[in-house]
Amino acid sequence: MCTGHHHPPGDATLTQVTHALGRVLVVDDDEVDGQDCLDKVTEIGPDVITLDVMMPRLDGWETAVQLRRSPDTAHIKVVLITARAQEDDKTRGARVGADAYLTKPFDPNEMIRVVRELAGVG
Repeated sequence: MCTGHHHPPGDATLTQVTHALGRVLVVDDDEVDGQDCLDKVTEIGPDVITLDVMMPRLDGWETAVQLRRSPDTAHIKVVLITARAQEDDKTRGARVGADAYLTKPFDPNEMIRVVRELAGVG
């Protein structure tokens, strides 16, 4: 779980998960924003990124758009996570190029299933 910098417990983190899921970058919503994700993504080279749509400054929507725009990151699978399940959010998710969509609260096993599927693992 090397993220390049350390936060005290409770803070949001950029979590790199490399076990049976392939390489996954998890971006939480409290302290971390999409720019942090974009700065890290080429260094980490994940197969899948989960983005919370409510991140401060650069939100999940815009981060997904930026990932799709760059030839270096366009291939990475994107999972958007939101507390709202409205159809317009799902439509917007598809429009920005998200590969999957999870609504909070979600079962962690569901997230693992979605990520494994996208990463082509298992």
